[in-house]
Amino acid sequence: MTTGGQWNRRSLLRGAAAVAGAVATAPLLGGVATALGSPGDADALFRAGRFEEAGRAYEQILKTDPTNAHAARRRGLVGLFANRFADAEKHLKLAIELDPGDKTTHEFLADCYLRQDKLALSVPHWQAIGEQSYATWFAAVRGEPYQIHGDVGEARFLKMDPMPLMEVSLNGGPARNFTFYTGAPSMGVRGTVAKDAGLSPVASQKIDYEGGSIWVHYGVLESFRLGGIELRNVPVGWSTTESGEDVDTDSDGMIGTWVFYHLLTTFDYAGRKLILRRPTPEAAAQARADATRAGAKPLPLWLMNDHYLHSTGSVAGSGTRVVGTNFGGGGEMAAVVFGDTAERLRIRTDHDRPLETFAHSSPAVTYPCYPKEIRLGGVAAREIYCESHPAASVAPLGFDVPVSFFHTFWKPSTVTLDFTGMNLYIAPGRAT
Repeated sequence: MTTGGQWNRRSLLRGAAAVAGAVATAPLLGGVATALGSPGDADALFRAGRFEEAGRAYEQILKTDPTNAHAARRRGLVGLFANRFADAEKHLKLAIELDPGDKTTHEFLADCYLRQDKLALSVPHWQAIGEQSYATWFAAVRGEPYQIHGDVGEARFLKMDPMPLMEVSLNGGPARNFTFYTGAPSMGVRGTVAKDAGLSPVASQKIDYEGGSIWVHYGVLESFRLGGIELRNVPVGWSTTESGEDVDTDSDGMIGTWVFYHLLTTFDYAGRKLILRRPTPEAAAQARADATRAGAKPLPLWLMNDHYLHSTGSVAGSGTRVVGTNFGGGGEMAAVVFGDTAERLRIRTDHDRPLETFAHSSPAVTYPCYPKEIRLGGVAAREIYCESHPAASVAPLGFDVPVSFFHTFWKPSTVTLDFTGMNLYIAPGRAT
């Protein structure tokens, strides 16, 4: 994809590289009160994560200036964040009419169609931004993708660290050890697993990968089964070296966000299992009731840049902010704080022990840090190991994200994601 596209493809392969997944939503903290000196400043509201207010402000701009492509694009983006597709589509189409060559808007509209399983409608927009592999991939999917069979599927974690691992089945074959990571978009499998499952690529692309080159292939999986639930006609990716060998052997495959947003998804870290349910109104109501009994209130859930999940939380007394929420993957840190957040909030940081890693396929340096508290809803961790990423760049989507939560933070808790109501529920302990 045009925004961090290189990492999106790498995410199919390496769920353990959690820091890199976080960097798609970058730093920014502070200056909100100053920026909001003008109540009608729509961009300042958007930057502060006050999306609904920003949306209304952009609407006011469009009433007086109906040719304002920026306002139309941002208004569409506010709708897209919350999966309000008709609203998003209306304004993103207007933005493209006003500025046909704007690749960012084409990407947003492609994502809008992708989330609705209108894959054919997304194709011309992938082509408009030069993503021919994606265009070919989605044009090749015949019939309804992600067809759901069954009502509930559960898979216990075979192990928790360095990343969750569980058993699934592909095309009716033997059990495979899969992990999951919401820093990745689609489902990915190892090259040899793809071959064993009888997958053939409909598109392939050579990309740069950690100082070398690999081939990324795209195809369609007939059947994916996890416990009592089965998905059919699933877009899937895999990768090989130039000589045809596997790129990564940490697991047989990985489930990404595109799969999860088709379901009512529960990450029961405390109970060491993944629960996938058909997203019916009854199932959503039950999830809400279970969360209420556990003392959890619904938090907002936003889906941004096609697979990155966000809610509201805080770090080191920052007050409520938009935060990244990453499930799966690996790593010992509970969170990554971005930019100068650690410095601004006086978070204890060990600059003498730099950590060399990768972010967006480029070398990056992070530092151990220990916030007094990080919090999401009623769940908090204090003086826990995190990492500071001072060089993280400003996010292209234009809103402030001081921190992103990762694998270790969730371990005592259960988290349910409701992509219909766009709510996140987090409660301590196991799922009821």
